[in-house]
Amino acid sequence: MIAAIEVLIWFLFYFCLASLIAGLVKPVFVLWFLDRMNRLKVLKIYGFAASIFLFIGLFVRYYFKN
Repeated sequence: MIAAIEVLIWFLFYFCLASLIAGLVKPVFVLWFLDRMNRLKVLKIYGFAASIFLFIGLFVRYYFKN
């Protein structure tokens, strides 16, 4: 069960990282749901999410492995 959660967390981290890179190139790709799109919002939304998933992934990897 922990392995499935770890895979999900790492998938979400890499998705946020890819969205962050795509959003820095063209913010409309990832912020289509907002009325104003700029690179600072991309950094705030996807950068924060990527960092949270990174910390959760590292926590799960080092504290729940046998």
